[in-house]
Amino acid sequence: MSTDAPGAHGPPGQATPLGEGEAEDLLRCICFKTGPPRIVGVELEWLLHDRDRPHVPVAHHRLDAAAKAVGALPLNAALTFEPGGQLELSSRPADSLMTCINDTAADLAAVRDTLDRLGLVPAGFGVDPWHPPRRLLRQPRYDAMETVFDRSGPAGRAMMCTTASVQVCLDAGEEEPGPLGYGRRWQLSHLLGAVLVAAFANSPFRLGRPAPWRSTRQSLWADLDPLRTLAPSGHLPPRDAWAAHVLDTPVMCIRGGEGPWAVPEGLTFRDWIRRGDPRRPVRADLDYHITTLFPPVRPRGHLELRMIDAQPGEDGWLVPLAVTTALFDDPEAAETVYRTVKPLAETAGPPAAPRNPLWAGAARDGLTDPELRAAAVTCFDLALEALPRRGATETVLEAVAGFRDRYVARGRCPADDLRDLLTTDRRPGSVHPKGTLS
Repeated sequence: MSTDAPGAHGPPGQATPLGEGEAEDLLRCICFKTGPPRIVGVELEWLLHDRDRPHVPVAHHRLDAAAKAVGALPLNAALTFEPGGQLELSSRPADSLMTCINDTAADLAAVRDTLDRLGLVPAGFGVDPWHPPRRLLRQPRYDAMETVFDRSGPAGRAMMCTTASVQVCLDAGEEEPGPLGYGRRWQLSHLLGAVLVAAFANSPFRLGRPAPWRSTRQSLWADLDPLRTLAPSGHLPPRDAWAAHVLDTPVMCIRGGEGPWAVPEGLTFRDWIRRGDPRRPVRADLDYHITTLFPPVRPRGHLELRMIDAQPGEDGWLVPLAVTTALFDDPEAAETVYRTVKPLAETAGPPAAPRNPLWAGAARDGLTDPELRAAAVTCFDLALEALPRRGATETVLEAVAGFRDRYVARGRCPADDLRDLLTTDRRPGSVHPKGTLS
């Protein structure tokens, strides 16, 4: 979750008020920018833990020092910090999978080295296994977000301050139908997305206790807001569905000065346009409103796949990046994987992701679900066949094959390793401080 929007922390400048028809047209134009898929990016979120005592909360002044030290590095990626102090690296759009991996790996090496000198490590968990929510960033955006999410219960604060993910960003696809067409890729993302949740689930503990979910992170996203985290209706074409979803979701806040910002209740963006109160919205307000919507797949011209838990190990993040890119961007793999996951639509039923039975089962059961396990085995085999065609190196192939053999082929996910480890050894430091499993 990043604040990657124009004027992210202030009111919009002077501009022409936005009409309802104009807003609909803008959303149809900007949400799916079509063309042959060729660009890939990744956003990596990390929890920051004490290197030697990961169960002890890191003091504010140490996190401040870490932010300054890491912020001074000459990174390729954009660096931001989340409300609870999580570190996020957002890669530049890359013209190949390996460029994205190599640039990100170089940035991570520099970040890890800097944090290590401060006695800290970036920890790969989807949800912090020990620490309660603790908001460190005091900005109008996060003040407003906390107010909105508190209306639905405690899940919002937990999401803001204790979760971390791997987000894969891919081109929307071609205008024409077919395996690389944007319509097919949009549908694929909401079915394959559940398989990715199950395969990469890595958050079975929260507040020091076992949770009933393998991906507690996904369960928090599903609980935190009635509309803001839902996928659009599947009954309309993608552009129409997204435009309607954006306009009919309540506004999180109305920016104005240094804050606090107005936090209306139940005011959709469509209502705001029609009423024009407390001021008439402009294009910058629409752009900002999109950044306050958190569906599992968010179209921003490209597609942001937001459903994958942060992964253990120094290079665990590259497996979901490589697998997802191969399955979407290789035409042969994309056609076969679509046929593989299409039957999952029957399990999902009419409710929108992530609140349908398919996604709930993926978050709860991981790959112990036979249907998801069978789909995941096929998906990983297809990815391993496609990755050489995408220019993947032997190191990447070995990482993906190792994950398949360790987890997917055995009907397991990283959460199962954590459950085994923390169930047999309940000492606070029993998880390796780097987020790997010993």
